[in-house]
Amino acid sequence: MKLLMGGSALMAVLAVASMSAVKAAESDTMASMAGHMVMTDLRPAGGNDAAKARAVVERARAAMEPYKDYRKALANGYQIFLPNVPQPQYHFTKYEYGLEAREHFDPDKPTSLLYKKLSDGYQLVGVMYTDRVDASVDELNERIPLSVARWHQHTNFCKAPTDRKAEYFGPEAKFGLRGSITTKAACEADGGEFHPHIFGWMVHVYPYESDPAKIWSISDDDEGHDNMDHSAMPGMKMP
Repeated sequence: MKLLMGGSALMAVLAVASMSAVKAAESDTMASMAGHMVMTDLRPAGGNDAAKARAVVERARAAMEPYKDYRKALANGYQIFLPNVPQPQYHFTKYEYGLEAREHFDPDKPTSLLYKKLSDGYQLVGVMYTDRVDASVDELNERIPLSVARWHQHTNFCKAPTDRKAEYFGPEAKFGLRGSITTKAACEADGGEFHPHIFGWMVHVYPYESDPAKIWSISDDDEGHDNMDHSAMPGMKMP
């Protein structure tokens, strides 16, 4: 996962935004994220797409197996993204794998492991694969068929001035990925700092599920699948 603005600065902004994150219905989430997300379109199924996708799921499941105990993930170089920010789903990210994913796809090396927080630790529920911001849809399709998976990017992030961070929040939010500002001109006119993208392409996979719709879920539920509302990605959900 590559940050397209200063890493520590963005994490601080996302942490502020995440502190007030709450669950929302999917329809409300989609409306609130309008102008701040790009998703790949579903393509017609190709003859080998289903088998190729199943192979990715199998390798993702195998990649997860050593890390059911979250402490083993930490020992092997995965880092919890914003561990002190309450989230329904935590990304344990290995930045080395994220850099490698910019050049080639290896299902055995997910950029992030996805965990649900428990009272006594974390429960492993899935993985996240990534690609660079400028990857073509054909490249994404080569990695995981777009007839099965929908990749997404976070876009049009207006970083609030230091004294206006409260405007990340609420129904009248101006800044961040739930804000009304979606253009560089509007952002700069309000004293913000505009970033057309803040992460590259990403896709979540839940290999322990049996239903393909849940394996490639882009919806939110109570089973640790937090996708479209982006409380799963710290700071992506601006309440």
